[in-house]
Amino acid sequence: MRRSAALMRRAFGIYFGAAPWAAVVSIVIMVVGGLTAVGTAWFTRALIDGLSANDNSTIWLGVAGFGGLAIVSPLILHISQYAQRDAERRVTIRTQQELFTAVSAHPRLTELEDSTFHDRLRLAHEASRFAPTQLNSIVLGIGQALITIVTFGVTLVRWSPLVSALVLLAVLPTLVAQIRLARMRGAMIERTVPMFRRQAFYAALLLDMRAAKEIRLFGLGGFFQGRLLRELRAAQAQERHQDRLALWVDSALATLTGVVSLGALAVFVARVASGQGTAGDLVVVIAALTALQTSASSLVRQIAMLGETMIVFGHYVDITAVIRESRRAAPLPALPPLRQGLEFDDVWFRYAPEHDWVLQGLTLRIPSGSSLALVGDNGAGKSTVVKLLCGFHIPDKGVIRWDGVDIATIDPASLRARLGATFQDFMTYEFSAHDNIAVGDISALDDRARVRAAASTADLDSALNALPRGYDTMLTRAFSDGDASGAGVVLSGGQWQRLALARAALREEADMLILDEPSSGLDVETEHEINRRLMSLRRTHTSLLISHRLNTVREADSIAVLSQGRILEQGSHDELMAAGGRYAELFLLQASGYDDAISTRTSM
Repeated sequence: MRRSAALMRRAFGIYFGAAPWAAVVSIVIMVVGGLTAVGTAWFTRALIDGLSANDNSTIWLGVAGFGGLAIVSPLILHISQYAQRDAERRVTIRTQQELFTAVSAHPRLTELEDSTFHDRLRLAHEASRFAPTQLNSIVLGIGQALITIVTFGVTLVRWSPLVSALVLLAVLPTLVAQIRLARMRGAMIERTVPMFRRQAFYAALLLDMRAAKEIRLFGLGGFFQGRLLRELRAAQAQERHQDRLALWVDSALATLTGVVSLGALAVFVARVASGQGTAGDLVVVIAALTALQTSASSLVRQIAMLGETMIVFGHYVDITAVIRESRRAAPLPALPPLRQGLEFDDVWFRYAPEHDWVLQGLTLRIPSGSSLALVGDNGAGKSTVVKLLCGFHIPDKGVIRWDGVDIATIDPASLRARLGATFQDFMTYEFSAHDNIAVGDISALDDRARVRAAASTADLDSALNALPRGYDTMLTRAFSDGDASGAGVVLSGGQWQRLALARAALREEADMLILDEPSSGLDVETEHEINRRLMSLRRTHTSLLISHRLNTVREADSIAVLSQGRILEQGSHDELMAAGGRYAELFLLQASGYDDAISTRTSM
């Protein structure tokens, strides 16, 4: 009960806060709408009784009443529709802002790597678009139905308290059944969310231009479509089962209330026939029975929808609670510039309790102003080191220190502001070339000189200038900027790689530069030029370089070989080659590939 009250307060707070004038209008409409049916019945009674008794004053009272209703009813309908649509727009803006602020407020990646969180996020996203407005409409609908029931109930009680009680009691089984059906439907919605989310994934995949080549080359269209339909049919099967159950229950209960209303009508007709009332009274009784049955059914449906909507809205409230929690929490201290160095001290980490350890007692130090290269086999934990350093995850054991301060105790945003990074799985945004670089540091969004300088560092300036609209060219064919005709441009893989490097270079004030496979998509000549430029950039930053191409790391101050989450060996290129360990083995293996190619070419 406390949970339900909290959800209702939250929904009303959003609705009244976003659209106060629409909230006031809706309350007025609720009262007027609840009394309209009653007014119609009594004005009809006045007309009939006035005509029967030839009483002009009563007749004109009925006419005036109907005239007023004829003007007010459609006017209220139009005002109500406008107010509801405007409220929906305003509420949607507020809830979308809250929801995505909450998602961004999660400083870690733990939630986003959890499928259950994504299921709840889908429900929260759906709820954000309709739940506050719908909950307000439901409560007002309940209020309107109660007004009609109470006013007509008083009329019936005057005629027969016993029959009136039976009519109202016939609603109770419907109420109980609808509440149970609402709970079952809410549970069904939660069960089908993963199915609908997977169906949406396959639909997006079939429309994804990045996947289009493989889908067509490998003939995957039918395969993905089959999976899409499988998920859709599974979800619809559960919905169909719920709808059939509701159909049987609703039909049975509607029959029950109809029979009770018919019996009540027979009693009242017999009383009028025996001279205990007028024809106008019978009209009011018929209207009352009809309105009571309609309003009671509406009340039950509204109560059922209330429970169902609150289940969905609860996910929105829970996910957006992170905003309120962050506002109440004491602010974490900001991170000062790096002066001494960064240290991983006996760090252990795994992505879930049931998974194997990715890092097992990792210990290493990167002195301020130095460069460390991290090499190793796939799955050794190199990218995990980057995620931990960026504060995307917290070590299960051990600590990461920035000038001796545990980074888990400082503001994650201030940590990330001091990092410049390019990731192995970098993003290709469907923006203009300028914006694609500027997202590396939003403060440079209007500084074209900084963006061009960053592009130059990545040896990309001339290529972007050569595009049809230069840096303003859209790097996509799916969208346009709305101001210029013509298709956008799709960059090559190597050009995108350099653009990602430009993002990292844009953060001139960053203390640490993280380069995760910065040359994996580059040709040999471009790789050489980029490495030359990055070397000058690394001299002004503390840097962490991760690469499988060992020729790109040999100039680093220190090279650490990571194996099974531990540092296997560490030293300069010359020291590690002299030691003849794993690094020397890998370096010679790569070098032999070039030697073989040269020997083959020479022999030809």
